[in-house]
Amino acid sequence: MARKIVICSGKGGVGKTAVCANLGMSLAKMGLRTVLIDTDIGLNNLDVAMGIENKIVYDIIDVIENRCRVKQALIPDAMYDNLCTLASHGQAAKKITGANIKYIVNCLAESFDYILLDCPAGIEVGFHRAVAASDEAIIVTTPHISSIRDADKVVSILNNYMIGSMSLIINRVRGDLILNYEMLDIDNIIELLGIMPLGVVPESDDISAYTSMGARLKSGSEAQKAFDILAHNLHYGTQKMYDCTSKFKGVLGKIKRNLKRMG
Repeated sequence: MARKIVICSGKGGVGKTAVCANLGMSLAKMGLRTVLIDTDIGLNNLDVAMGIENKIVYDIIDVIENRCRVKQALIPDAMYDNLCTLASHGQAAKKITGANIKYIVNCLAESFDYILLDCPAGIEVGFHRAVAASDEAIIVTTPHISSIRDADKVVSILNNYMIGSMSLIINRVRGDLILNYEMLDIDNIIELLGIMPLGVVPESDDISAYTSMGARLKSGSEAQKAFDILAHNLHYGTQKMYDCTSKFKGVLGKIKRNLKRMG
């Protein structure tokens, strides 16, 4: 049976969709059967992140309105044959319920190891639909006070659901700013939110390009390494943390920090 995990955030713009897509690819690279579901119906962009916007024949609305079966709507990934996406490409249907999303998830549970639900930002009805279909939650935040505050609200709401576990991904971390005491460090954020960290992802131009154009992360890049660590932690329960500060330490690191500040 698949692990059903909703990837959510209180605040929009924290990189939740990029996290969902890249975490899914890292899980697939490990040989795990993974499906990504876009539950942000009407405001979708997971199809763009996965580079499949021109390959969609059926989407989640077609499944809900009985125009196709669930597996007919799955779009296989070009790189990993054990990775699929269920897109949300059209306009929202008149009435979509949590039961609709849960039915889709349960139909796929026997065929996959991981089901990752890309949740709408905020705490409106779309959030509750996705959470109701999930057994676990990953909260994505950035090291900014407004994002952390919103993530804390999401944690409080998730406590009212039958969520088996919650974990935290801290995205867009800049090691140079942490060492210059201009950004909250990882331990501070974990203490403020009080939930188990799954890991961190560094600020990266590669990730920005990926989200906007569907370009894949460069093999061996810092961002790719960070997502591989996240996938390993998720699957094996390890607690390794990508160190965003290492390249900014020492004499050469201090020069890099100063150059970034000047840039």
